[in-house]
Amino acid sequence: MSTKRTYGDACGVARALDTVGERWALMVVRELLLGPKRFTDIREGLPHVSPDVLAQRLRDLEQADIVRRRKLPPPAASKVYELTARGAALEPVLIALGRWGGANADPPAEGLGMSLDSHVVSLRTLFDPELAAGFAASFALRLDDQTFRVVVADGQLEVVRGELSAPDATVATDPATFLDLIRGRRELGEALDTRDVEVEGDRESVERFLGFFPLPAAA
Repeated sequence: MSTKRTYGDACGVARALDTVGERWALMVVRELLLGPKRFTDIREGLPHVSPDVLAQRLRDLEQADIVRRRKLPPPAASKVYELTARGAALEPVLIALGRWGGANADPPAEGLGMSLDSHVVSLRTLFDPELAAGFAASFALRLDDQTFRVVVADGQLEVVRGELSAPDATVATDPATFLDLIRGRRELGEALDTRDVEVEGDRESVERFLGFFPLPAAA
């Protein structure tokens, strides 16, 4: 990292923290788990980081081969950041941290929010393969103005940013309502009645899908 600070320890934990332990580094990785983003998109997901600090973290992560920049082809022609193979290999670490934090960390202060991507990444964090055994379906998940491809098959969950052709169902809602649905704080039928969510296609599969994300138990 640019600060050159090190734990001076040969342990893999220490060497990992030498690489991604700076403040905001793993949060940047979280924001890129679902696909490439422009600098402004990353900032939108991390509103409390200054532009200068974010730019430095991105440079650090590039130097560590965790993140790379590339230019999108025309007509977009904008520069985006994306995870390298080394960066993508951090996903299980973030999922484990998310599960531990959800069960054991202090509750969030009142009024604290989550980025859109963190709502979607929470699907990977909470997904229970045993509950999804024998279930196979695909969904187009529209949260605000963004769309994600969600596929459940063979006890595994795939979630990435992008469109999905011929999904079994399309679910359109806002991030807060969606989080309430997967946490069991609201029922799908009630949210449909109030028009806080819209479902096109196989509603039964959507109802089953929403039950695959129980909160982890505290240690």
